[in-house]
Amino acid sequence: MTSPPRKIALVGYPGVQSLDLSGPLEVFSMANRFGGVEAYEPILASPRGGVIRCNSGLQLAGAVALRDLPDSLDTILIGGGDEAGLEAMRESDVLAWLADRATTTRRIGSVCSGAFVLAAAGLLDGRRATTHWEVCEELRAFRPEVTVEPDAIFVADPPFYTSAGVTAGIDLCLSLVEADCGPEVALAVARNLVLFIRRPGGQTQYSSGLNVQGAATPRLRMLIAEVNDDPSGELALPALADRAGMTERTFVRIFKKETGITPAAFVEIARLNRAKAFLETSDWPLARVADRAGFGSLDGLHRAFQKRCGITPGDYRERFGRAPMGA
Repeated sequence: MTSPPRKIALVGYPGVQSLDLSGPLEVFSMANRFGGVEAYEPILASPRGGVIRCNSGLQLAGAVALRDLPDSLDTILIGGGDEAGLEAMRESDVLAWLADRATTTRRIGSVCSGAFVLAAAGLLDGRRATTHWEVCEELRAFRPEVTVEPDAIFVADPPFYTSAGVTAGIDLCLSLVEADCGPEVALAVARNLVLFIRRPGGQTQYSSGLNVQGAATPRLRMLIAEVNDDPSGELALPALADRAGMTERTFVRIFKKETGITPAAFVEIARLNRAKAFLETSDWPLARVADRAGFGSLDGLHRAFQKRCGITPGDYRERFGRAPMGA
């Protein structure tokens, strides 16, 4: 006997990020196609129903009001969105609705900043969660009871599931399909969407790195800017301390106090960011990338990528490389 399709509520609101809804919708719809059975019944929903105006201006019609959703929901996913939209959600009766549904729904999850809605409802207290890398610290401050995992693409802490920024919602939904329908169906969906079924590395590989320059006071800001502009020179501790006009011991103490990281870690991040740019835009051999980014050796380049991204430089280029810019 064929099981009835799992009802998946994809919840949006004015100001939602459209891809946070359409990405999961495509995954679940394709799972039906490639699995050969109707495993899912995705339902677009919103607090009041009708048309959802996304933060891009795109309008999604036909949303079902939350009060009219069926009792037998299998999964609820809350999309992320702009600040005004999220604030309205946190101040509405949606939180009480979520808390009530949490007692009867198998899975409740979020995409991107939708985690703030789950957190506001108290559903993530004492649990691990993630959100877009830009607002991880904000989520920590908003709900200290939540253990935020800033580098995770998605976090499963059943029955709650949270994902990182925007397209990470697709990664999360692929994992749900794999759990429900098996790896063959999930792989077929991933191939059709031209995606990894399991994305290498964590989400901090897509950020611009630690915001060291913004955290520093003016006395170090110029030096940090110079190193970011050209991380390929002599940047050992004695040279940096000399450029800052300090003793090495004083420089290390003040640098770490003002930026939160050591000078050596900052230099490694600056060089890694430069190497990423070369890998994305050139077809240079890896040895040349290592040299131009300031690593000095191919081994140093590989160590930095494995340490901070969890993947090799070659993997990064394969995933993010673009048209060559030439020598």
